[in-house]
Amino acid sequence: MKLKELINYQLLKTEHIEITVSSVVIVIMVLIATFIGLRIIRGLFKRYIKKQEATRRSHWSVYLILRYVVWVVVIVLLLETSGVKVSVLLASITALLVGVGFGIQQLFSDIASGIVLIIERNLQINDIIQLEDKTVGKVIHIGLRTSKLKTRGDVILVVPNSKFVNDTIINWSQMDYNTRFSVEVGVAYGSDTKLVTDLLLDCVLQNKNISAQPRPFVRFSDFGDSSLDFEVFFWVKEPFLVEHAKSELRYAIDDAFRKHGVQIPFPQRDLHIKSNPGQA
Repeated sequence: MKLKELINYQLLKTEHIEITVSSVVIVIMVLIATFIGLRIIRGLFKRYIKKQEATRRSHWSVYLILRYVVWVVVIVLLLETSGVKVSVLLASITALLVGVGFGIQQLFSDIASGIVLIIERNLQINDIIQLEDKTVGKVIHIGLRTSKLKTRGDVILVVPNSKFVNDTIINWSQMDYNTRFSVEVGVAYGSDTKLVTDLLLDCVLQNKNISAQPRPFVRFSDFGDSSLDFEVFFWVKEPFLVEHAKSELRYAIDDAFRKHGVQIPFPQRDLHIKSNPGQA
């Protein structure tokens, strides 16, 4: 009898809220069970994703949606079970929510964008993307409000999800298996353009980080103000590390040009001074 009285003991009672010891115990048990259940599901997803590497991104998006839906449903049911009338609670704070909504509309925009990203799957874990400010990073986490990128400098960048939805984003991972890049170089006027082309192709083909197929090629892009401008195009399998390949390629080009007497000119400007014969 005493145990029954303890379980039914009222901790809080108002017109629309009635909380007892039993309701608190139920809430705690359900929260623990939900947390453990989601951890188990997450472990199963991770194990399945490892076996099915080709479809890991879509499966992980399904887990994220499932997790958010489960928590929303559990919280609403717990509020009702514990004696809190959700409908009455929402109605009583409607005016407050309207006022607060104007102040945190960007927050809601980020959350809505997160839902769009998870459903449409335009952005997925391990994707290599480039932002509008030219920042390149690997997606390591997609949250409901923000996502995390790991940049080439090993810096973790937290980005609001609305940026991915509203801005123009380049997703290197959703292109072909090989991604095309280029390196530009200028040589002095009078240089042997055929020799320059052969040297550039030779430097590219000797780089182990550059794919042999599709075959790299050189383009004589322009007659510059003080140089003949060339551009060598190539494909790489790891776009996240392409800056290393570009650096290695520039070293090789500089070394090859020095050995064969090809000069990379300095920018030049001609200055004409006109004198006024009427002035002393």
